[in-house]
Amino acid sequence: MLIDTHIHLDAAEFDADRPQLIEGARRAGVGGFVVPAVDRSSFDAVAALASAHEDICFALGIHPLYVMQAREADLEQLDVRLGEGRAVAVGEIGLDHFVADVDHARQLEFFVAQLRLAKRHDLPVILHVRRAIDPILKQLRRIGVKGGIAHAFNGSRQQAQMFIDLGFKLGFGGAMTYSGSTRIRELAATLPLEAIVLETDAPDIPPEWAQGRRNEPANLARYAEILAALRGVDVAEVIAITGRNALDVLGWRR
Repeated sequence: MLIDTHIHLDAAEFDADRPQLIEGARRAGVGGFVVPAVDRSSFDAVAALASAHEDICFALGIHPLYVMQAREADLEQLDVRLGEGRAVAVGEIGLDHFVADVDHARQLEFFVAQLRLAKRHDLPVILHVRRAIDPILKQLRRIGVKGGIAHAFNGSRQQAQMFIDLGFKLGFGGAMTYSGSTRIRELAATLPLEAIVLETDAPDIPPEWAQGRRNEPANLARYAEILAALRGVDVAEVIAITGRNALDVLGWRR
């Protein structure tokens, strides 16, 4: 099954044509969508999407770029909502050391708190890891969560192996489609396929053929073709294995 393990279907960019985009992705072969929240205000929206569509599941968390607006009460509400047992993961959580004007100490505080919630509720995590892989790995080793997905992985082979050893899958998507992304494409071609999941991050991270435009979930089908070409295998194998990887790491049963 072709599964988009990271797509913000609740984003305002999709308000005008969300049903058509979802249906278009299904026609392209996408059989499942994982929609992570980014802040407390999006908890209801992502949960509602999953309630309305059996091929959509959701994660709940506070994104590192939203922590400046977050409050301690948001973590308390996250704890309550995770206790309902509907979310498949805690996410999108993590650290972002690329954006300069965000309080990194506050990011770390919220990240650690959410890792502890994931451990308490025995849930995997969906990680935002931009320019912050080593400090994220440090906290994962310290707290010990139930694996998850390192979204939009852009690290080294050594860092990839560290995530794999901790029970994580690595998310590959739009960046892999650029011919100039040699390091990412090399990792996509040579890491164990059992460690890889596919994602769009739509409406963000558009592929090479849609630069400057909104990314859309139907693009995932071409991502699978590109990954298959990079690895020299049949696209059916890529779809089957990456789909199984996603279901296994998230504990999602379709």
